[in-house]
Amino acid sequence: MVQNRAVEEAVFNVTEAIRNAADAAIPKTSNSPRKLCKPWWNASCQQAKKEQRRAWGIFRRYPTTDNLIAFKRAKALARRTRRQCQRESWIQPEKANGLYREFHIPILETSTALFSSPLDVANLIGNTFASVSSSDSYSPAFQATKNRLERTPINFRCRQPLPYNCDFDMFELKRALSSAHNTSPGPDGISYELLRHLNEDSLVSLLYLFNRIWREQVYPTQWQEAIVIPILKPGKDPKNPLSYRPIALTSCLCKTLERMVNARLVYQLEKNKCIPLFQSGFRKGRSTLDNIITLENKIRNAFVRRNHLVSIFFDIEKAYDRTWRYGILRTLFDFGFRGNLPTFIQNFLKLRTFRVRLAGTLSAAFTQAEGVPQGSILSVTLFICHISHILHVLSPSIQASLYVDDLQISCEGSDMRMIERQLQTAVNNIVKWCDTNGHSISASKSCCVHFCRKRGIHPDPEIRIRDIQIPVVPDVRFLGVIFDRRLTFLPHILHLRKRCEKSLNLLKVLSNTSWGADRTSLLRVYQAIVLSRIDYGCVAYGSACNSTLQKLDPVHHMALRICSGAFRTSPVQSLYVNCHQLPLDLRRRKLSLAFYFKILSVPSHPLQNVYMSTGMKRLYDARPSNIRPFMDRMKLHISEDLPNVRIQQRNLFLFQPWNTPRFHYINPFATYSKSTVAPVVFQRVFAYHRSQYSRYSAIYTDG
Repeated sequence: MVQNRAVEEAVFNVTEAIRNAADAAIPKTSNSPRKLCKPWWNASCQQAKKEQRRAWGIFRRYPTTDNLIAFKRAKALARRTRRQCQRESWIQPEKANGLYREFHIPILETSTALFSSPLDVANLIGNTFASVSSSDSYSPAFQATKNRLERTPINFRCRQPLPYNCDFDMFELKRALSSAHNTSPGPDGISYELLRHLNEDSLVSLLYLFNRIWREQVYPTQWQEAIVIPILKPGKDPKNPLSYRPIALTSCLCKTLERMVNARLVYQLEKNKCIPLFQSGFRKGRSTLDNIITLENKIRNAFVRRNHLVSIFFDIEKAYDRTWRYGILRTLFDFGFRGNLPTFIQNFLKLRTFRVRLAGTLSAAFTQAEGVPQGSILSVTLFICHISHILHVLSPSIQASLYVDDLQISCEGSDMRMIERQLQTAVNNIVKWCDTNGHSISASKSCCVHFCRKRGIHPDPEIRIRDIQIPVVPDVRFLGVIFDRRLTFLPHILHLRKRCEKSLNLLKVLSNTSWGADRTSLLRVYQAIVLSRIDYGCVAYGSACNSTLQKLDPVHHMALRICSGAFRTSPVQSLYVNCHQLPLDLRRRKLSLAFYFKILSVPSHPLQNVYMSTGMKRLYDARPSNIRPFMDRMKLHISEDLPNVRIQQRNLFLFQPWNTPRFHYINPFATYSKSTVAPVVFQRVFAYHRSQYSRYSAIYTDG
């Protein structure tokens, strides 16, 4: 099926075999919009409505007084039944599973006409998405540069074998399948769940097909098409076709191979240090907190020096959809990639098409001329390779951080005019880089914040992007945390408290005394929808003053009272003990120390190189009212509570993806199913297993 056929035919045969097996074993649902269901409607409501209609039919044929009374009685009974079912609808909340929200096909409006039919709306949205990634959306100057450079083809041929170009093995395939989430399938209808249930012989055939595609450097045309679902952006006009965000569904077979290729690509990029240190997006051992803490440290140091710090937050328009593909390939060539890996990426970026699906209707096929494909595994890594070069055009006096396409630059100094000159030069260099690489920065959506605690009147900086001044705002939301100009974090905490108070309404509903959830379930809901919001960014906003941080305590206490059923007058300490929860201040310290240890465990982490000079230490000692940076705060906690802590260094890229050592282990529970076997059986099997290896040391870890 895959050995003696062309690659295109082999991919078709594998797809059809998996699809036929799924069709024979798994029933399929209709893709038409479901009718709006009421969660409280049940058989009793249906029977009462049926009796009402029967009484109405009798009265309509024989309009007597007795029949009128019987009809009114049936109508009142049906109304009473519906109201009772509405009141009791939350008694069995599991019946609400599988409900669909009512779907309305949007009516789109252009300057010339209105579009209401599903096919016309889908075609208009698809045409809008295609125009965004079209070469015509670039400036005339860049189009000329693009046409001139693309006349020189990029040759990825390799004369000598390179390790990352070897064939894939079964371990890489199984690792790719196990790490994939259960996302929606692409045009072929094959999901990850189907691929995970393939037997060993089928996996061998699939691996052989992947290696043929890899060696023969042929990309199947079936994998070049995507299904796009338009999702309305929050707060946008539903009549405007530009108000929709494309959610692309691509083939899971293709994404499995992409995941295997991406593992090798990321390993080579990290090993050769091709990605700048301050790019934190989608990298192992890194997170948004790195950039948040970096910015907080810069602001703290500027405050203690009594300087100004001006930071600019850029908005890159349609960054993914307008990325220059030739620029990506040129970047990979400059990094030294040759052979199968860059050639696969080159074929992966060619001739990408998509169709918009709306209410079960598919639009015509549209071409995505430029940009990285939406919904693909490789897209994020390729975009990071390309966009990270924007940091190379900045001078050493400019501090910058990048999380995928969220770019932030800042400059510190005592003279505002000098800061303006430095930042204006940096902005000009960034705009010039964008002009030569196909990107565009929105001056109206970008913003500037002047961080300062100096007294007196200080003029705001005037920095422009193409003669358009960047607006100066008192606070900005940066990677989910609101930074205000005096770094009090008060706007962030007030916003956080408002959101958490709204989420507490769900706990109040679920805590009904007659049918509500138990304490364990309520605590899990609280941790998922409220406490997770409080935890995010607490390593940064935890440096706020106590009076500001205490504004979150009533939310925490109210939630614990709801979950435990305690009275309003119950002591707070008893709530912590009863619910096995920490106070928020201790929880913030715990999470901060965990993040600090994580930083110390990664040798290449940029925050490890942040050392406070002797002069800065003396300055902080002389001005104790100034809050210290994060790393220094954690060192003080360590010296007080954990003086002798040794952190094990982690090498996140110790093993090559194509040459990972195989670890064999004994699993005495492999033949037992947790859902059907009693716990006592597992206990006996474990006791017997421990008796066999009683001379060995037992080490227990979290599952």
